Amino acid sequence: MSEERKAKGIVAAAMIWIVIIALLAVSYKFVVKPLLSGREAAETGSASQYDHTVRVDLDSFSGYCVLRSPVLRNELKSKRIRLDLHDDGADYKGRLKALRSGNAQMAVFTIDSYLAAGADLGEFPASIVLVIDETQGADGIVAYKEGVASIQDLDDPEARFVLTPDSPSEFLARVVLAQFSLPSLPDKWAVNEDGAEKVYRAFRSADHDEKRAYVLWEPYITRALEEDGAHVLLDSGKLKGYIVDVLVVERRFLREHPEVVGAVVEGYLRTAYSYRSRGDAMGDLVVADAREAGDKLTEAQAAKLVDGIHWKNTVENYGHFGLVRPSEAGSVRHLEDMIPAIADVLVKTGRLNADPVAGGANTLYYDQILRDLQARDFHPAKKGDALPGLALEFGPLDAAKQDEQLPALSDEQWGKLTPVGQMSVKPIAFGRGGARLNVQSKRELAALAERLNSMPGYYVLVVGHARAEGDASANQQLASDRASAAADALRQGGVHANRIHATTDVAAAGQGNGDAQSVSFVVGRPPY
Repeated sequence: MSEERKAKGIVAAAMIWIVIIALLAVSYKFVVKPLLSGREAAETGSASQYDHTVRVDLDSFSGYCVLRSPVLRNELKSKRIRLDLHDDGADYKGRLKALRSGNAQMAVFTIDSYLAAGADLGEFPASIVLVIDETQGADGIVAYKEGVASIQDLDDPEARFVLTPDSPSEFLARVVLAQFSLPSLPDKWAVNEDGAEKVYRAFRSADHDEKRAYVLWEPYITRALEEDGAHVLLDSGKLKGYIVDVLVVERRFLREHPEVVGAVVEGYLRTAYSYRSRGDAMGDLVVADAREAGDKLTEAQAAKLVDGIHWKNTVENYGHFGLVRPSEAGSVRHLEDMIPAIADVLVKTGRLNADPVAGGANTLYYDQILRDLQARDFHPAKKGDALPGLALEFGPLDAAKQDEQLPALSDEQWGKLTPVGQMSVKPIAFGRGGARLNVQSKRELAALAERLNSMPGYYVLVVGHARAEGDASANQQLASDRASAAADALRQGGVHANRIHATTDVAAAGQGNGDAQSVSFVVGRPPY
């Protein structure tokens, strides 16, 4: 019996030693050896030329070409900063998770994608520090005239948008759904394709009389318009403050390393200025950047793409962050106004249940980085600040962009206006038998004016609807008075007088009644 106990003791001791040896082996492999290797590497290597490596998550969109440019890389290298650019293929949720975990310190988003991803994640772990660009035609909705002559033709149960999900083009479609009255469009209004190229292929193979709208980005818009009967229903050049790209920084990194963030923002603004200031330099950069991503662009396609993207300058960023007077801000919108308007589109179209930062849009952006630049009278080409190797003249700081004001139209031209679509708006109520607006309708018209100001490229027909029954002359006068009252309210809301025209429309016999007699709002453009 004692021999058996002795044998068991030996076995137990052996097992304990095996475990100890295994633990020591694991500790050596994963703890001791790395420490020794690290010490050897430190003793036989050299100090890095960089003090900071900043990971930036983004995708291959041409608007981000400045971030990938050799000029910015060299500029930041002189400040011992290296950008580690990580292309995540437009995985916005993954991009936000990388920020939350600290794996990424910076990232680029469209504002709508940041709102949607943050709402899904339940938090916003990064803060906006710079507005990079805004598309001005680089995204667009095309169709065949035979099937869809205007946006209003999409007010049909058979109508669909063909698009790339979770992309700026999808958001453009959502803007249309939120702004225009399309009550017959079904809840399942999207046909999803994987990328603009596949949307373009679907467009080319489609029957021309189908009620389909195809949401594309350049260069596929230009290619689509080469097809017989193709036309643009709406592009991002007709909108303002919706498809906007921003640079965000993880909040802890921003708090602990503001000098690094400031250096990146400063370097970016100077680099962007250098490309914008040298003739075709931005087009050349776009071509080279596309080549690196595996895309081949012709010079003409690159020029079209450059025309469709507006890279924001320093003063425009001051305007977006509310750091200059309105007169200096031009037509740029404050971030605190843009963010709720974009969230409103996402809510109205069902992407979000509610605005995730309602009343707190200011918590999503941080203005101190730009304030510091402004305080030291920063100029991207100022003597002593100019980028090495670039012969830039020191001139006035770039001004903020102003909306091009539409010219006034004659009555004949108003009559030939090509309708784009009818705005979605709650019924405008008037005092019985008169043209006096009630308080709620004044609020509705003020909100409509703000929406119309974000669509500066369109004219607005304010249509007063008159019944056929009863005194025709009195009905016509009432409709005219109501249209004029609504038009005046829009002008008071800031819509330029050149863009507004009040008119009347007489209902067919047997249609309409006195209580329903109201106004509608149709946006349009002159025929090409």
